Amino acid sequence: MPSSGVVDPSQPTRRRDLPPLFFFGTLLVISGLALYFVGILFSVVRLILHLGEPFRTWNAAIVWYSGIPSTVGLGLVGLDLALLLPAKRRRSRSKALEPIRDGKVVVALTAYNDEESIGQAVVDFGSHPLVRRVIVVDNNTQDKTFDIATRAGARVVKETNPGYGSCVYRCFQEALNEDVELIVLCEGDMTFRANDLEKLLAYIDHADIVNGTRIVEQLREYSTQLSTFMYYGNFFVGKLLEVKHLGRGTFTDVGTTYKLARRESLQRLMPLLNPKINLEFNAHFLDTALANGEKLVECPITFHPRVGVSKGGNVNNVRSLQVGLRMIAGLCFGWR
Repeated sequence: MPSSGVVDPSQPTRRRDLPPLFFFGTLLVISGLALYFVGILFSVVRLILHLGEPFRTWNAAIVWYSGIPSTVGLGLVGLDLALLLPAKRRRSRSKALEPIRDGKVVVALTAYNDEESIGQAVVDFGSHPLVRRVIVVDNNTQDKTFDIATRAGARVVKETNPGYGSCVYRCFQEALNEDVELIVLCEGDMTFRANDLEKLLAYIDHADIVNGTRIVEQLREYSTQLSTFMYYGNFFVGKLLEVKHLGRGTFTDVGTTYKLARRESLQRLMPLLNPKINLEFNAHFLDTALANGEKLVECPITFHPRVGVSKGGNVNNVRSLQVGLRMIAGLCFGWR
């Protein structure tokens, strides 16, 4: 059948982006610096142990050759900034968005053994005048999360496939079944509140997806589960995402669940997302959205101590490091 020439806005469309030379250059500079510090450490050990040849020659070679990836990387960064960045910025502004006609939202909450918090979260969002419905996706909980969420007024569904990615993906699926233009994803642990909905909505006429960021120091409480290591590690990965998609936006938080999306944007992204990706799913979501040409804007949100025990990537710094390394691997080598 011949094409009618009409593009379905709900269908995924892969863009042919300009090469991310800044991203590749940054990785080369980081690898060069890492190799240089290995050489410095090697020299300290060599001097302490009074090691002569051939260790001295090897040491000198490591330090000297560390300059090659750094020099090439700086060259790629300079090429991107001088030749490609203006075109990338123009491209990012070429997509026109329809204004939102109805500001009502459906809120989908992830939940895993959240009986201490889920009732409060459902009531908090459900009582907001802009929320049409609250959905809770119960990811194989062993406590009373399902019953408490139901009594609080949510539509509750069970997702039997374990993992954060499967739970978020099911949240999107269930929210897309509702007749609304706007979909909010959040967690049911009370770290995020309905009071921030107006903040997210204020940006939606300028974006397909508004992603919350917890990086603003004045908006996060002192005793949250986000340690200093997690805070700056998350910021680093956010900047890595930014240089990969240079000219597409400013990104500081790749780990927050709280986000607002247009219905058509989610419909385009659903076939491209992999629900088998676990705790690093939010980074996968943002990277995939940017690669698909979606317009993203970050919005500062308040961040509160969670009610109950943390069970995700913020359990401790070691687990956070593991999640962060998987995020970096996904950004560099693709999401598997």
